[in-house]
Amino acid sequence: LRQSAVSPNIKERFDFSCAMLDASGKLVAHAAHIPVHLGSAHMTVPAMLQELDPGPGDVVILNDPHRGGTHLNDITVVAPFYVAGKRIGFLMNRAHHADVGGAEPGSMSGARDIYGEGFLIPPLLLKRAGVDVDEVWKLLQANVRDAAAAVGDLQAQCAALHRGEQRLHDLCERFGSDAVQSGMKNLLQHGERLTRALLKSWPNLKGSALDHMDGAGTPRLQCTVHKKGDRLSVDFSGTSCQVESSWNTHQAVATSAIFYVLQSLSPDQIPETSGTLEAVQMTFPERSLVSSCVPAGVAIGNVETSQRIVDVLLEALRQILPQQIPACSQGTMNNLLFGGRRADGSPFVYYETLGGGAGANAEADGASAVQVHMTNTRNTPVEVFELELPVRVHQLKVRRNSGGLGLHRGGDGLIKEIEFLEPARVTLTGTRRQSGAPGANGGSTGMPGIEHVQKSGTSSWKKLKPGHAIDVAPGDRIRVQTPGGGGWGPAEKH
Repeated sequence: LRQSAVSPNIKERFDFSCAMLDASGKLVAHAAHIPVHLGSAHMTVPAMLQELDPGPGDVVILNDPHRGGTHLNDITVVAPFYVAGKRIGFLMNRAHHADVGGAEPGSMSGARDIYGEGFLIPPLLLKRAGVDVDEVWKLLQANVRDAAAAVGDLQAQCAALHRGEQRLHDLCERFGSDAVQSGMKNLLQHGERLTRALLKSWPNLKGSALDHMDGAGTPRLQCTVHKKGDRLSVDFSGTSCQVESSWNTHQAVATSAIFYVLQSLSPDQIPETSGTLEAVQMTFPERSLVSSCVPAGVAIGNVETSQRIVDVLLEALRQILPQQIPACSQGTMNNLLFGGRRADGSPFVYYETLGGGAGANAEADGASAVQVHMTNTRNTPVEVFELELPVRVHQLKVRRNSGGLGLHRGGDGLIKEIEFLEPARVTLTGTRRQSGAPGANGGSTGMPGIEHVQKSGTSSWKKLKPGHAIDVAPGDRIRVQTPGGGGWGPAEKH
């Protein structure tokens, strides 16, 4: 998929994930790329099977967050895998497309509901018996700003499914389909065993945490965890109701956060399988920020609320594992989106997330200028960024001394400053702008993030309001300073 994709977001930043599932849609294996994709992969095929029963050669496309997707930019394709006329599994990948329509370039501007976020795709056949369903491809091209890039990336996704099918056939020819199905079952059981062993090593205690987002109305995230024996209950009761904005998310993303935290805290590598979650009881209040339903918007929730779900989970678990839980990391993905048309009329659209400071822990300082928690993408190399887009990078460096102080310092954020060479529409969406990432065990808070714009021909910088789109002209500059991580332990003991 990476080698065939068109957009920098996929081929350079690796904003995609690939997975294999069993015949019922349980996750068997998942390339460990994007943590926010992990939990949703558990739910995609079961949701799809409620509406479609794909046969040999069929490929299903979807991006509906409430029907097996994550957010609209993450277009998912699924193909059933048959051996001798029997369906024994599914292949799936999802990739973040830079634009899927909506009011602003990048499709993540903070609409009031799902319908304002872009082109909504329920589970549909993209290919029927190996043949393109032309109407679906045409609909996609008609609803995005850069149709050529969208088609190219989607073709790469289909090619990846084809390659996966070939490799699975090779496996079945070598070992037999019965052995492959048995291997799938064993992986599910292995994931469950490792998770239960991890939980048994924890003390039987409870913990709870509360946090607020920066968005409209500062919606609340609340989490209570209770570990007993080899089981863990996670309850999000007390979380705000879903809001009229894009800050909502859904059970798949909250499940991804739980999945990620368990993997992060395990001394053994827990495989990316549905079996991992057999030992976890999850409670999600209906129509809430973490379990929204139609018509809730989720574009920002997928990238921002997901990060803060991890923060509250870790904060609650700190009361069970005080020495193992780090201070809060930057708590945001610092989403930079822009698009427009070049002088020759050709479109350009771009999306990236920016690294920041990781939280310090009991043994070490936090890492600086890194992607944290629910995102695991790379940065786009400056050379590629300038080659493919009408921009010039003036700064890309560590934001020194932005991490919180402590016995161990929080990691620093980064500074990225770009000049636009063509007119464009720009959106910067992030949290931790009103307050920074909290420290732990007496460590101090990291510096919050901030964005500025400088108009061409001037020397002054104007602070930008996060989430609001602005127009820029040639020569205008945007400067993003991302948050630092929290410190760990009292600084006077250093």
